[in-house]
Amino acid sequence: MNTTRFAVPLCALLFAASGLASARAETLLIERVREENPAQLPTRGLTMAQVEARYGAPSQKLEPRGGQKRQWPAIHRWVYPAFTVYFEKNKVIDAVANKASAGEIGPKPPIR
Repeated sequence: MNTTRFAVPLCALLFAASGLASARAETLLIERVREENPAQLPTRGLTMAQVEARYGAPSQKLEPRGGQKRQWPAIHRWVYPAFTVYFEKNKVIDAVANKASAGEIGPKPPIR
């Protein structure tokens, strides 16, 4: 009996099963965010003053990026423990949940 004919499919099956096991052990950032209340993040259009009044002072205000040309407005980033807020001029354009742990898969922490 020729056993090499079965060795390749068996190896592929074992490789796929090991990948599934490791994928289940990881936490996806998007899954955690869906479980949490999305209303906890600042919404688009809030001003810097409204964000600070509602969520308090950020733990860090990063240097603005962009602004080299009029078409490229400066983007300000405020880091809170659970999320990072992005502003164009003084208005929120986006808020992104931060990773809870190093094992969580999702956006990388902001560049400091």
